[in-house]
Amino acid sequence: MTEETDLTRRHFLTVATATAGVVGVAFAAAPFVASFRPSARARALGAPIEVDVSKISEGSMLKVEWRGQPVWVLHRTQAMLDTLEEIEPRLRDPESNQSDQPDYARNRHRSERPEYLVVIGSCTHLGCAPIERFEIGPADLGRDWKGGFFCPCHGSSFDLAGRVFSGVPAPTNLVIPPHTFTDDRTLLIGSDTGAA
Repeated sequence: MTEETDLTRRHFLTVATATAGVVGVAFAAAPFVASFRPSARARALGAPIEVDVSKISEGSMLKVEWRGQPVWVLHRTQAMLDTLEEIEPRLRDPESNQSDQPDYARNRHRSERPEYLVVIGSCTHLGCAPIERFEIGPADLGRDWKGGFFCPCHGSSFDLAGRVFSGVPAPTNLVIPPHTFTDDRTLLIGSDTGAA
């Protein structure tokens, strides 16, 4: 065996070993790299959801889940909308200046369309779940109660636009998620592309 043949063989073995090592490292690293990508379930949790609002009768509320959070869609009656201005002197932040909502929901009714309230159903105090109390003047909430949401955990109350009353533990209004109507029947929660 000549020295030239030995060098060629040594070069071939070096290249083959290096190639096998690179391929082995790539195969070993693939599962680790893949683990950094969000799962299909995680991607689905963050995806926008569609709601058929034509199935929600006036004065009724539909509860859905988006990003692991409860989202309420309330189809308000004209009588419900009429109370929003009347109770503003009793609210902590009637113009929603310190609250979390998209710019198009920074209005009295806190929504893209006045008749539909889209709100995350978690109290801004400690994250408890307020309950809907749409009746007018119940004995336990007082004769001046015009309807809204009441958190039984610590007594926070919100009007029919999710605005917090003064003097309760909750610091801000309920959160309004991004939302838009893709047509007269379909509400898209989690995206506000095309919102007015």
